[in-house]
Amino acid sequence: MARYRTLDDLQPRGLRVLVRVDLNVPMKNGAVGDATRIHQAATTVCELSDKGARVILLTHFGRPDGKHVEAMSLKPLIPELEKTFVRAVAFAPDCIGPAAESAVAGLKDGEVLMLENTRFHAEEEANAPAFVAALARLGDVYVNDAFSAAHRAHATTEGLAHKLPAYAGRGMQAELEALTRVLEEPQRPVVAIVGGAKVSTKLEVLEHLIAKVDALVIGGAMANTFLKAQGLPIGKSLHEPALLDKARDIMSAAKARDCTIVLPSDGVVATEFRAMAASKTLPISRTPDDGMILDIGSDTLASIAAHLETARTVVWNGPLGAFEMPPFDTGTSAVARQVAMLTKVGQLISVAGGGDTIAALVQAGAEDGFTYVSTAGGAFLEWLEGKELPGVKALELR
Repeated sequence: MARYRTLDDLQPRGLRVLVRVDLNVPMKNGAVGDATRIHQAATTVCELSDKGARVILLTHFGRPDGKHVEAMSLKPLIPELEKTFVRAVAFAPDCIGPAAESAVAGLKDGEVLMLENTRFHAEEEANAPAFVAALARLGDVYVNDAFSAAHRAHATTEGLAHKLPAYAGRGMQAELEALTRVLEEPQRPVVAIVGGAKVSTKLEVLEHLIAKVDALVIGGAMANTFLKAQGLPIGKSLHEPALLDKARDIMSAAKARDCTIVLPSDGVVATEFRAMAASKTLPISRTPDDGMILDIGSDTLASIAAHLETARTVVWNGPLGAFEMPPFDTGTSAVARQVAMLTKVGQLISVAGGGDTIAALVQAGAEDGFTYVSTAGGAFLEWLEGKELPGVKALELR
């Protein structure tokens, strides 16, 4: 694993610490609708503040396209930040220039300042050197605590790491340590569970994982493309006809790498795509022409369970069925609860990520049982694809 500095290597008292956080939170009626990301940022922010740093927060909000859009100002976040951090949070109406410089100059040890939306400047996403330099003048060191934005080479996610001494915040550190444990330095056997609607959105994930894991469980509607590629009937089930050859290539490559691909052998089939639609569990080979496979069946669930019982590491992205609609949430929920149980008894290290995945785990009441649940979205997916994340690469010690 690449080496990088963490807060353990920093004595921050009296230093101006630029902290990149992800506070791109949902808002409702002018107030924070979901404070999860604010709570995640609190660990790093409060540790630095408690140690006497002059904490300067950098984040984006929405897509203002390089213009000042009042509706995307960060100022409405201040009450929630103060409530969560249990301390005052000052606000500057810009992230560079006289207003920002004056606000930073007025900071005392332990105080926290939020700078305005960095994306109000087009130079943020362009990673423009002059903008990076203007930001760097505001701080003595840089801390990146926004893994969720680490797949972007922006000024505040990548550029600053080359201008100031750079450190990983506690959230970034936890994410990197968790991801390293499941694919870079895993305990074997490793089982990956990949689900969702489309193969096309997960092609690179699948191609990367077959070289990394011992068994790859493919579920959700994307499994239908693989089933069709094997000549099995899938009725009216969602699939991608243009990717049948690619599915066969992936299965062939997996076999060559001794990676077992686990596909549904049976499914919960309905003729209507709606909650509580009449359904029956059938072998895939008996899927009727007017049927849709909307969940994995009991035999498939037993097969997945057997692989999990012998596994030591699990990485999960994507649901195994139409989990938003009962009764088609049964398979995903059952697998989630088994992974959580095996993790709690110390048999597994488990990491999951992706919006639908988290929603499915919460619905199953299993999210607290996993070793680590990533909220990083796009960055988590790109990591599963084996891509180099600019914000992480920039933190590496050179």
